[in-house]
Amino acid sequence: MEGSVMAEEGGAAASSSGGVVKHILLGKFKEGISQEEIDHLIQGYANLVNHIQPMKSFTCNKGTYCCRGKDVSIENLNQGFTHVFESTFESTQGVAEYIAHPLHVEFANKLLPQLEKVLVVDYKPAAAKLAL
Repeated sequence: MEGSVMAEEGGAAASSSGGVVKHILLGKFKEGISQEEIDHLIQGYANLVNHIQPMKSFTCNKGTYCCRGKDVSIENLNQGFTHVFESTFESTQGVAEYIAHPLHVEFANKLLPQLEKVLVVDYKPAAAKLAL
């Protein structure tokens, strides 16, 4: 089909635990939480990359370790989510190790009660090419 986009699978790595995995958390902080508290929580989240080996990078709304920004989309389709956090791992096994890590568990127990809404998605990026 002319003009259509097709995803290229990463071969065997895409179907196994290997290959880059993006771990996305969308959140909306509860009303009444100060920007200072939000900044502190975000810094704690960003700091996990320094302590949990499988976690390779962390970014959020306004770039690495700098998350004062909120959703800026003009489409108004955010469903109330205001913050986006993205972590990168080398495999799904790395995500599993991260989730079970005591520092992640401790941090999650601080962050999650402060969120009114949360959505987590893990995916393996696939290159797209234009089908001719």
